[in-house]
Amino acid sequence: MTSVHRASGRRRRGRRSAGLLAALALGAAGLTVTGTAAHADGGNLVQNPGFESGLSNWTCTNGSGATTASPVHSGSAALKATPAGSDDAQCSQTVSVRPNSSYALSAWVQGSYVYLGASGTGTTDVSTWTPSASSWQQLSTSFTTGPDTTTVTVYTHGWYGQPPYFADDITLTGPGGGNPGDPVPDTPGGLTAGTVTSSSVALSWNPAPHATGYNVYQGGTKVQSVTGTSAVVTGLTPSTAYTFQVSATNATGESAKSAQVTATTSAGSGGNPGNVPKHAVTGYWQNFDNGATVQKISDVQDQYDIIAVAFADATTTPGAVDFTLDPALKYSDAQFKADIAAKQAAGKSVILSVGGEKGAVSVNDSTSAENFAASVYTLMQKYGFNGVDIDLENGLDPTYMSQALRSLSAKAGGKLVITMAPQTIDMQSTSASYFRTALNIKDILTVVNTQFYNSGSMNGCDGQVYAQGSVDFLTALACTQLEGGLAPSQVGLGLPASPRGAGSGYVDPSVVNAALDCLTKGTNCGTFKPPHTYPGLRGAMTWSTNWDAAAGSTWSNAVGPHVHGLP
Repeated sequence: MTSVHRASGRRRRGRRSAGLLAALALGAAGLTVTGTAAHADGGNLVQNPGFESGLSNWTCTNGSGATTASPVHSGSAALKATPAGSDDAQCSQTVSVRPNSSYALSAWVQGSYVYLGASGTGTTDVSTWTPSASSWQQLSTSFTTGPDTTTVTVYTHGWYGQPPYFADDITLTGPGGGNPGDPVPDTPGGLTAGTVTSSSVALSWNPAPHATGYNVYQGGTKVQSVTGTSAVVTGLTPSTAYTFQVSATNATGESAKSAQVTATTSAGSGGNPGNVPKHAVTGYWQNFDNGATVQKISDVQDQYDIIAVAFADATTTPGAVDFTLDPALKYSDAQFKADIAAKQAAGKSVILSVGGEKGAVSVNDSTSAENFAASVYTLMQKYGFNGVDIDLENGLDPTYMSQALRSLSAKAGGKLVITMAPQTIDMQSTSASYFRTALNIKDILTVVNTQFYNSGSMNGCDGQVYAQGSVDFLTALACTQLEGGLAPSQVGLGLPASPRGAGSGYVDPSVVNAALDCLTKGTNCGTFKPPHTYPGLRGAMTWSTNWDAAAGSTWSNAVGPHVHGLP
């Protein structure tokens, strides 16, 4: 929780004159700007064509791609790709096609020197480009596959030394791959919202011809993939309206999204174990004595809604964890359990944190993922924990950690609380392991409280570099997560409770509150202005309740009421 990051600055980019760029671009064979191409065949063969599901199905060179909420051509997201050095920020997807068939390719793009193309066609590979698109411009081209071609790669890229480019609504129409005659599925109909709780909405719809599966979208972002014609979307905030759509999929492609339905979650029951408030404060409780005030769970300040017990310990079984109270605390298991139950009766959640600066828990295959889930669930049953916090500062595997957390969710049920505390650098890009894990489990994730300290300067969502310890740093870096696919209710600001709580990055609580105001209401901002306001922002986190107590609880007394008073 207190390790030091390396500072991250903006990459240096080479510069070339506009004339040279134009000469290079015009010298590339077969590059022409064409009008909109119509095609007789039906659905789009490109998966995730509008980047509503992050970079799912797409591969971008050297981590150059990310999603953005502004500008977009349609929906709630678009691709933002940044050339750097000798990399032209190519983002590509391989699509199943049929031999000896005709295809039309198009995309909406914005920026300088943006390219759209297809390779591996088996005939003549094609590409089209625009030297300058100050607003959204459609690029289109077409090709015919060769006699043995079963896949092609569609791609976009920019040009060396140029600013980021944007792409959205990439479309490839023509006969889909797979069995001859298999069409893209029809759009599902009959989407309805059924049972609603304070944190979930049940959905159902009619079967779509040719479908083998369905994607569920919440607010334009894919949150689930299912094989049947129903789904339950979880991890929602009480008394909040949500919109949903579904699409049908098969090996050939994905249909258009269905008509939209709106459902409003019920009011929270208040005080139930695991029922996290709309705006919450998280605090880490130290199961050790490092000079901060030694506390029992019963001593934790009342402003904390989620208390993360730090930390679980790795065992000799791969992926498994255990927990033992530090003897120095003179705290019996019985009293510890009773104190947890008392906090829960007061409406708090008490969870077990895994990791920390020196924690070494490795979940890197299916066996260790199940060991992790089983051991955490055993500890939840033993002590009464409401869930788990992932605070692994030595790396994690997004595939198997996601698997582990889904297994835990299946065991623990809908009231499971899952939080994360990544280091700042771990949430700089949607391609980073922590960010990918968060997006993978978005439907069951409670909140990501990024440690906005011990980091040095970092890039904000606008591509600018911001110095640690300012309102701009907090808002611009939180913006990356808010615009990268996490719901506002899944984003919290993590700060030290006192200068002694971290190596660097402590800010006065007034700075934390100003950042909260900027993100939720658009007031008290610094020079950075977020592209939107996020009234549903979950809140804030601190390391630790013990350091807070050592400083007279100044942090929780200032930040706690402010969080609880957010809109």
